[in-house]
Formats: sequence, C-alpha cells, structure tokens
Amino acid sequence: MHIYDTLTAAVADLEKRGYEYDFNLAQDCIECKSLDLQLMPEEFEIEEFYRFEGMTDPGDSAVIYAISSPVGNLKGVLIDAYGAYAENISPELLDKLKIHHDS
Repeated sequence: MHIYDTLTAAVADLEKRGYEYDFNLAQDCIECKSLDLQLMPEEFEIEEFYRFEGMTDPGDSAVIYAISSPVGNLKGVLIDAYGAYAENISPELLDKLKIHHDS
C-alpha cells in the first residue's frame, strides 16, 4: 500500500496507475457519469483505500477508494467524506464500503 500526504497526491498517483474514472455514490450503486454507467456492489471491487484526516476541521476528513470492475474492465476512484455515505444509500453498498472504511 502506498503512503500519501494529501488527497491530491493520492488521486494523481492512482490516475498514473490507471484509475482514470471518477465514481460517485448513488442510493444503491456507484456511478460513473462520464460513461453513464452504474455499478452494483457485486460488480466492483475495492482494490485500495486511503484515509485523510482534516488537519484543522474533522469535517474535512475523507476516504479515497481505488475501484476496479470487470464490467468494461474499468478502474477509477471514489472519494467520500467520513460518515457522509451512511445517509441515503442501500445496506449492501454501505456494507461494501464499511468493510474498508473501518479496517
């Protein structure tokens, strides 16, 4: 696993390593708006994840997930604030992210 000082550095390195797409959370899936694609929890894997703590504001804390999927042979990143994903998403998606968030 790599060590990054900033979220920006993590994103830049992951992009260099082929994680080229941006994923966002939806209610029961993650979506890639640039491809108009939705992936259900069973259609993607979390290859790596990194936590970033807010230096002055705990509200600035975030997790970046390196995502891969055999659907379209895609790799990309999902960035989310700590705890924010817990609202309004399915239990299946929450479980998939929580396994890595709480590790």
